[in-house]
Amino acid sequence: MSKESLKFLKSHEWVDYVGHNIIIGLSDYAIDELGKATFINLPEIGDEIVAGGAFGEVEGTVMTYDVYSPASGIVSNINQNLLSHPEKLNEDPYSVWLVEIEDITECEELMTYEEYIEMIKE
Repeated sequence: MSKESLKFLKSHEWVDYVGHNIIIGLSDYAIDELGKATFINLPEIGDEIVAGGAFGEVEGTVMTYDVYSPASGIVSNINQNLLSHPEKLNEDPYSVWLVEIEDITECEELMTYEEYIEMIKE
């Protein structure tokens, strides 16, 4: 997927639409700030998450990063591979997703890639 086709939150998560569901990942800016990812805590399938609320965290060699949801909904899938191989996030942040959300009832304001780049430049 192309990062230019994704939507972004101010908290550095990216969002991609898959039918009526969304998948969520972290931007390369967030990964650079984090350092090498060493541990990931994700919700369980079936958990309800709330727009704007933290649903997981990624620990890195530099800092720990709370991951925020762009939408309210139900976790329908998690990237199980990341639980045992968190360093995969560092390889290509825009092809490695964290969770998939379904039954979306509310969504935060999202930015285009261009808007996101302008925000992080400030």
